[in-house]
Parts: sequence; C-alpha cells; structure tokens
Amino acid sequence: MSKFSKSEIDKSLSIAVRSGKVLFGSNTAVKSALTGRAKMIVIASNCPQNIREKIEKYCKLSSIPLLIYPGSSIDLGSVCGKPFIVAALTIRDPGDSNILEFAGGENV
Repeated sequence: MSKFSKSEIDKSLSIAVRSGKVLFGSNTAVKSALTGRAKMIVIASNCPQNIREKIEKYCKLSSIPLLIYPGSSIDLGSVCGKPFIVAALTIRDPGDSNILEFAGGENV
C-alpha cells in the first residue's frame, strides 16, 4: 500500500473522471499501455492475474505509471460513479485532479 490514503485516491479519481479524460476497461488499458497513449493506468486490487500481468508489462515498457487501487473492482466502479465493476481504467488526461501524484510509490 502506498503512503496515500484510500480516501485521497478516491477523491482524486472521482475528480479525474468528472474533469479529465478517463477510459474504462481492461482491454482499453492494455491497448493504451501498449501504444503509450496513457498518462497513468489504475487497476483494481482484484484485477484478474492474466490482465494484470499484461498491463504491468506494457506499462513498464512504455514508462507509464501504474497505480494498484487499494480496493476491489466494485469499489473502483462506484468511486468512478459507474453502475458496473471496473477492473482497470486509463487516464489520458487527469483534468483538475492530482491523481498522477499517486503513482510515485506504486510504479512498477
């Protein structure tokens, strides 16, 4: 777990979803990491292992910060205001949030 609290991360994610450009879905996250078109990728702590490994590998290759969200995909979905589970999301533009600061301790 990083030095940031879950509530700080939740607040920043919520602001990023409202004011920035955030794409949902693990397939999108894999593609964005592969092409290097993400500022940051966030994955839920219970993201399926095969997807998590792909995302971690491509993030490392593309030097994209990766944040392991300290909650389940259900928690991540509700923080983002979505009525579905979110295993992974891609931040293309953080908007007014400071979400990119949270990558420091969790970078792979």
